[in-house]
Amino acid sequence: MRKKSLNVKKKNLDKITFFSNKKSIIKIYKIFEKNVKGLDKSLVAVSGGPDSLALAFLANRYSILNSVKFNYALVDHKMRKGSSLEAKKVVQILKKIGIKCKILVWKGKKPNSNIQKIARNNRYHLLTKECKRLKVKTILLGHQMNDLHENFFLRMSRGSGLKGLVSLGKKTEYSNINLLRPLINVPKINLEELALDVFKKFIKDPSNKNDNFSRVRIRRILKEFQKEGLESKKIDLTINNLKSANNALDFFAKKNINQNATHFKKKQSYFLNKFFFLNPEEILLRSMSMILNNLSNRYYAPRGKKIKRLTLLMTSQNKAEKTTLGGCVIEKVYETVIISKE
Repeated sequence: MRKKSLNVKKKNLDKITFFSNKKSIIKIYKIFEKNVKGLDKSLVAVSGGPDSLALAFLANRYSILNSVKFNYALVDHKMRKGSSLEAKKVVQILKKIGIKCKILVWKGKKPNSNIQKIARNNRYHLLTKECKRLKVKTILLGHQMNDLHENFFLRMSRGSGLKGLVSLGKKTEYSNINLLRPLINVPKINLEELALDVFKKFIKDPSNKNDNFSRVRIRRILKEFQKEGLESKKIDLTINNLKSANNALDFFAKKNINQNATHFKKKQSYFLNKFFFLNPEEILLRSMSMILNNLSNRYYAPRGKKIKRLTLLMTSQNKAEKTTLGGCVIEKVYETVIISKE
C-alpha cells in the first residue's frame, strides 16, 4: 500500500467517534488483532449488546488499518415487542463511527418453548446465508470469557459429555462457514467499559434477567462460586485440559472416517464399512456425529443417547435396518451402512 494511501486510512481511523489511549482498550485490540490476523473479508455479527458493539468497533479499526473488508449484520428475531425499533437504534449507533450494518429479519412462526436454542439456530442460519450471498467464509462473533464459563457449567448441568463441555471454542464451523470468536478470552466487564467509552451506551437485553432461561440462572450461580474462591483462571485451566483430551478424540474420529468411510459428495452420502464400527465407543460416536453434521449442515449434532442407539441398531445381527436421525437417512445393507441427507 502506498504511503499516501496508508496516511488516509489512519486519518479515517481518527474520525471514529472515540478511541482513547487507555491501556485496557489497547490490550483488548491487540488480542483481537492477534486472533483475526490473516483474515480476508468477513461478516461481523452484531446484536447491540456491549460485547458485539466492542467487536464491531475493533473490527472497524482493524479493517481501516489493514485494508480488510468487513461486513456487518444484525438479526431481528421479532420475538418481542420493540425488537425492530431496537435494531434500527443499533444501526444508528454504528453509523456514527462509519459502520454500515444490515438488518436480517427472521420470518416465520415463533416458538413457545426451547426459545433460545431455536432462535440461535435461526440466527446462525440467517448469518451463514448472508455469508454465502457475500461470498465470505468467516463470521466474527462477540462471545467472551463469561459466555465460555457459562456454557461450560450449563452443559455440565445437562450431563453433557466431553465434547459438549468444550463446545464453545475460539473457532468452530457451521454449514461450511467458519465461526470465529476473537474475544473469547476477554472478560465481559472489559468489553462493557470499551463499549461505553466508544458509544456511550449499549442495548440491554431484557432476557438476561429472565429466570426462565437456564443460562441466566447459571450466571447467578457462577457469581456465588466466585465468592467461594472459584476464580476465572481455574475454570480456564480446567476447560483447556479438557480441550486437549477432546482434540485427541477428534483426531482419531477423523482418522476412522478417512480410513473406513467413503464420501460421495454429489450424492450427499457416506458408505461405512464394517471396520468403521470396530472402534472404542467414544471414537465411534464422534465419527457418526461428524458425518451426520456434515451431511445435514446443522450446528449441533443429535444428542449422544440418540447416536448411541443408532450405532447399536447398525451393529445388530440384522442384515437390513433403516432409520432417520439428524436430518439424515441411515440404512444398513449387510455389512455396509449408508448415510444420506434426508
